[in-house]
Amino acid sequence: MAQFSLVGSPEPFLHVSMQRGDKIYCESNAMVMMESPLELKGRLQGGVMQSILRRFANEESLFQQHIEAVRGDGDCLLSTALDGDMQILDVGATQYILSDGAFVAAHDSVNVKARLNSSIGGALFGNTGGLLVMETSGQGQVVVSGCGTLFEIQVEPNKEVVIDNGHVVCWDSRLQYSLSVTTSQSSGLLGNLMNSVMSGEGMVLRFSGHGKVVICSRNRQNMLQWLMAKLGGGNSSSSSSLNSQGGTDLLSQFFGRR
Repeated sequence: MAQFSLVGSPEPFLHVSMQRGDKIYCESNAMVMMESPLELKGRLQGGVMQSILRRFANEESLFQQHIEAVRGDGDCLLSTALDGDMQILDVGATQYILSDGAFVAAHDSVNVKARLNSSIGGALFGNTGGLLVMETSGQGQVVVSGCGTLFEIQVEPNKEVVIDNGHVVCWDSRLQYSLSVTTSQSSGLLGNLMNSVMSGEGMVLRFSGHGKVVICSRNRQNMLQWLMAKLGGGNSSSSSSLNSQGGTDLLSQFFGRR
């Protein structure tokens, strides 16, 4: 089975060491480097309908990259689209639900499929896949990413954990979860809405049960909105601003020159 490891800091590469016959799949454009014994192909993972569902659930391309060691042993390096950290998760006894854009790569023995969101609130208002979410099955490892630094929270019985919706990367599928507009539980609907406006907090996810939640230090949507505001995202001329010298300079300052 292919060996995953993270190299570099604070924005690591995913290093994949493969032996002949090993297979992995990853998101489109994730491959940075690979050695000649490896072969890369674009495929509709899980068929046409599952690829369409995944596209809506995960805001990613219909096609995923499949890498196979067909001519011998070899290594490859993968990266994420936005700056941030990655985490390697063991899948088998524990399965996970992934938030939008969190999936990076997985062993071929692991399935990552879209399914209906069991939280009605999340389906209507959430930033965790909306009507659809991504869930793992099978055995092996899956790699997830989030903006900024990743941190694990262990949810214990009788101690509900409340997390800002935009900072959730993935969670143990055995956890119960619901979405609300505030951290308060006793203010009523109007009071909760007012508290949400005054506190600056938006949607939060409430987790209960026993299991792990992975969170990130940066809210991806807020970061992208901030970038678009700096680049004049609401103006008609902004569609080409990322290609302008000013836009390039700003992105270089924010993300760091590569």
